[in-house]
Amino acid sequence: MGYLENDECKVRINKVCELMKAKQLDIALVYYDEFNIGNGWYMTGWCPQFESGMVLLPRKGEPMILGGPESEPFAKLDSAITETRNFSVFMVPDEEYPNASIIDFPKLFDELNSTLGSIKRVGLVGAGRMPADCYKQIIEGFAGVELVDITNEYVELRYIKSRWEIEQIKGAFKLADECYEQMKNAVAPGVSEIEVAAAGEFAARKKGASGFGFSAIVGSGKRSNAVVPTASSKKLESGELVMLGLAPKVKGYAGVFGHSIAVSGEYTESQKECVKHLGEAFRLTKEQLCVGKIGKEIDAPARAYFTKHDLAKYLVCPFVHTIGLHEAESPFFGPGSDDVLKPGMMVCVDVSFFGHPEWNGTRIETGFEITEKGAVSMSPKMDNILSSL
Repeated sequence: MGYLENDECKVRINKVCELMKAKQLDIALVYYDEFNIGNGWYMTGWCPQFESGMVLLPRKGEPMILGGPESEPFAKLDSAITETRNFSVFMVPDEEYPNASIIDFPKLFDELNSTLGSIKRVGLVGAGRMPADCYKQIIEGFAGVELVDITNEYVELRYIKSRWEIEQIKGAFKLADECYEQMKNAVAPGVSEIEVAAAGEFAARKKGASGFGFSAIVGSGKRSNAVVPTASSKKLESGELVMLGLAPKVKGYAGVFGHSIAVSGEYTESQKECVKHLGEAFRLTKEQLCVGKIGKEIDAPARAYFTKHDLAKYLVCPFVHTIGLHEAESPFFGPGSDDVLKPGMMVCVDVSFFGHPEWNGTRIETGFEITEKGAVSMSPKMDNILSSL
């Protein structure tokens, strides 16, 4: 059962066709793999396991998936785009599929010229992410064609979320609330980080999560300095802070929570000071979520606060990013950003610092829908908890 509704898929295809028309492109090739899911998923609601691939979008005509034979049946069942062609460059290296039909880019080029007419200009999305051999085969197979990088313009199509996308993201934040409760309840001295992660992952899957935006973050004591530490076999110890985070997905779209809590159940006086700083930076940043503000304006108040309290040297990440098919995706509203906050964006206030000699690493995070009337919390529960620190 596929995740992406046909009507939503058609709207997105039309947007890309308009982009191709503006750029005078005959086709667009959108690269994806398991580590670069978003651009491909945006068109298909799908991504293969093990293999990589491309979505081929003609300015006129039917789109298709260029992939490998192992993922072909999966695509025909679950992808919103079901026409497929198989290429060795997208397959698992050295694996054989003697019954599969495998073609190459020269053969595809001949087919496209036959069905679509002369192909002269091809847009590439994600060229900087694809393997060198894939890029080389495209150049050689599409001899004489002008290749145009349209990655930035394509990614900008994903900035403003549709109502359907917003529904999925809000659903994912509801799952994240449940994950937080279950992970928080699992925290106790002697419990392993993996056990805490398992509580959140189980809660998400039981409630219907389609996947995760990142592997569960559970970092206790000095392990929290790793910024995004995946859970280990380390046992939690009394007196430590433990940093928690999980990003369950609904139909491919992520929600998230992030918090740093006391293993013993109550913050020490020193830990209260730590989370007070996080809470104040969170409140300062949330106040900046106004339509029309640019990234550097949004980032400045919390950064100034951390500077005032001699914590700026421990900052690694900016305080606001958007969320969607990835837990953190463009635009990122950091200290050098001129990106403008607009209605329809879904953003996270993500406040953290790392490497502190006493508190180690800490993070708090939740999300907001940006509307003309202001920022609307996607998790009133976590917003209240973090705003009250």
